[in-house]
Amino acid sequence: MKLKELSILALAITALYGLASCKKGQEEHAGHDQDEHAEHDHDDGDEDHDDHEGHDHGDIVAGPNGGRVLTSVEPHAEFFVTDDRKVQIAFVNDDLKPVPAAGQNVSVIAGDRSSPTSLSFAKSGDVLLSDKALPAGNDFPVIVQIKTDASAETVREKFNLNLADCPTCDYKEYACTCAHE
Repeated sequence: MKLKELSILALAITALYGLASCKKGQEEHAGHDQDEHAEHDHDDGDEDHDDHEGHDHGDIVAGPNGGRVLTSVEPHAEFFVTDDRKVQIAFVNDDLKPVPAAGQNVSVIAGDRSSPTSLSFAKSGDVLLSDKALPAGNDFPVIVQIKTDASAETVREKFNLNLADCPTCDYKEYACTCAHE
């Protein structure tokens, strides 16, 4: 074979391997709801039953304050950016009704990877409020770490915090629930 033909063959093999890896990752994630939330009661016998009525773990859910609900913890946590760019974490049940903050420990890392901002939280009424404001900018990655109590494992949520107003719904882009692209 000529060098050009070998290069094309190597590229094709690499692309096929990448597709196979991507498919495997999708299959592993497809079991998320069933495996991670096996503790929820499912007494209706419906195998396609959603863990939490009214929302799917693949969809973004907006909370009562207009923030993004993180459904990977119980009670769920609403991540909301206040007018002074602090982060408020409010806990809600499956019906999005407030649950007072108890022994949860939350931290957030936000901003540019080369110079991230770390936020810690203290109880303020029934919610947790960050000790400082988010970094400058309106579109950057965040990592939220939540430990529901001293014996629980830390749950991590990663998403892009886009603080722009959504053009078609009432929420900021990070909590947008509409299907626009």
